[in-house]
Amino acid sequence: MKRAWLFLALLLMVPASAHAAPVRIGSKQFTESVILGEIARLAARQQGVPVVHQRELGGTAILWSALEHGDIDAYPEYTGTLTHELLKNVAPDADIPTLRAALQPLGIGITDALGFDDTYAIGMREDRAAQLGIRSLSDLAAHADVRLGFSNEFMARSDGWPGLRQRYGLPQTQVRGLDHALSYRALASGAVDAIDLYSTDAEIPYYHLRTLDDDRHYFPHYQAVYVYRLDLDTRAPAFIEVLDKLAGRISANAMRRMNAQVKLHGEKETAVAAQFLGVPADGDGANRWTRLWQRTVEHLRLVLISLTAAVLLAIPLGVFSARAKRLGQLIMALSGVLQTIPSLAMFVFMIPFFGIGTWPAIAALFLYSLLPIVRNTYAGITGIPPDLRESAAALGLPRGVRLRRVELPMAMRSILAGIKTAAVINVGTATLGALIGAGGYGQPIVTGIRLDDTGLILEGAIPAACMALLVQGLFEGIERWLTPRGMRLEARQ
Repeated sequence: MKRAWLFLALLLMVPASAHAAPVRIGSKQFTESVILGEIARLAARQQGVPVVHQRELGGTAILWSALEHGDIDAYPEYTGTLTHELLKNVAPDADIPTLRAALQPLGIGITDALGFDDTYAIGMREDRAAQLGIRSLSDLAAHADVRLGFSNEFMARSDGWPGLRQRYGLPQTQVRGLDHALSYRALASGAVDAIDLYSTDAEIPYYHLRTLDDDRHYFPHYQAVYVYRLDLDTRAPAFIEVLDKLAGRISANAMRRMNAQVKLHGEKETAVAAQFLGVPADGDGANRWTRLWQRTVEHLRLVLISLTAAVLLAIPLGVFSARAKRLGQLIMALSGVLQTIPSLAMFVFMIPFFGIGTWPAIAALFLYSLLPIVRNTYAGITGIPPDLRESAAALGLPRGVRLRRVELPMAMRSILAGIKTAAVINVGTATLGALIGAGGYGQPIVTGIRLDDTGLILEGAIPAACMALLVQGLFEGIERWLTPRGMRLEARQ
């Protein structure tokens, strides 16, 4: 007993910093945000602050929600996004002191500007713009046939396409939503005539683009800043000092050069950030097999936990649906409605309940797994010939015994087929979990799309396809093993 108390006392004497959770930095799903996240991480590491960087968590809404709910502690943002998209009670041209005052009641702080303005712009290929005589956004009004391809976020933002169309009276109807990383390829191939740009994008000179003059001054200033939770002032004040020291250090040319090093020359974000800071790089040297093992473990965790939970709930629901016809139809209908929700939307819907990371992804996959298992359990139970049911009842077997000894064994093939379908769907759908920080095979796919790196895309896509095939083969083997021999012979005839 004395030793136990002594051990407890020693634990209490350990400085709190030794047990402090690391500061969590987030970044959006584009290169500049990832680089800025790495700059903050490496600068904090140099000051001895424990910190992790959760990369490519999706768009503005996901990052902001994660910051508000405490799933991350800081991330790089832009003043124009704060004024037009996130804070509805500030002027469109609000300066940083005004933003700081507006954010404080939310428990969120903001640094001074990092030193560059990354505003939105609209760009066209130089040859196409010259052919049509387009130099400004006002000139677009005279060319209704120009095909526009905008990032999906820009299509819906209040400082994006809706407001731009209204300000300039643009008549275009051929407007597509694209991933920003793919829009440059669409423009270069001639699939679209104009796209939205970030002014520090490295692709602007690479693709010989003309940035159209915003002659009616629609787009606000987008000064780069870091936003962070104010409780870091007490939890990790050294980290706040690190962020404050980064203010004013990154020029537009420096940011454009770093973007080019990653997007055009294939360098790693960590190496580029370390070079800018003049510090050693770290944490980005894992080889392909190490990464593959890590992603496999993450992906299996998503699939196994969600599928196990779905099996434990869906089979009883399927049995109940087969016995209570009216309520059963309602259960089947609700399960079907869940399947109609787009996968990415389902993942995002789970964030307010579970935050970001593994658990919202598991919750979404669990809901998607219900319908195949419920439906096949229902079909297997109701498909048992009535004379067999009557024979079991005539033997005086209680209902529970009939279920365990007769109905479930006879419905087993149908139930396993439903579980197999749910498992294969889960393996594919789980790749979307990378967009909310769940990792898995989706992480290299998301990064590969952003960097236009086919090798990285295949690094996630091929293992995901192989896992789906293995899962299908595994369940077919289990089905043969669990199906009684007589029923297997009957099925072959």
